[in-house]
Amino acid sequence: MVIIQQRVVGLNEAALTKFVTRAQRATGVRGAVNVLITSSRELQGLNHRFRGKNKPTDVLSFPAALGLTKRFAGDVAISAEIAAYNARRLGHSVAEEIRILALHGLLHLAGYDHERDHGEMERKEAGLRRSLGLPIGLIERSGHRAGEKNLRPGNSKSSGWVRKPVGSTRAKAGMTSRAKQASR
Repeated sequence: MVIIQQRVVGLNEAALTKFVTRAQRATGVRGAVNVLITSSRELQGLNHRFRGKNKPTDVLSFPAALGLTKRFAGDVAISAEIAAYNARRLGHSVAEEIRILALHGLLHLAGYDHERDHGEMERKEAGLRRSLGLPIGLIERSGHRAGEKNLRPGNSKSSGWVRKPVGSTRAKAGMTSRAKQASR
């Protein structure tokens, strides 16, 4: 399910749902995925609550709790404001940036962790980005490689993957809330 709480020019729920379905197949993520497009303020709240970092971030992934993974893969929350900022800096559309962030979040739901995998996620994301027709990937520009600068305001880490039990991002969207295993 895709929920757009903060409108993005050139993107609607049907178009993003179609992309997420393609990207799920490409990443091997099985089960339902919820994608929430919301404000930086909302992402800051989630980042603070689940990662202990009181600053906005562009994308957070919340994998499903063990036992739920056959029918539900997890949640991805994306900041429309940070996506717009990065899109302007990189010269592509905000809709493309949202798709890049959704792909990144799906890779985390698939079990990839760019902070620990010695480039495996970066290589996977680059290949999928090309096959899905997306511009520069999130890891490539996020500053995870030595000497690179982050493109987000505040120069903080660009994405989060929460590993402790967390509440669902779906609760803010009016869906039922439940605790689940997430990854960082």
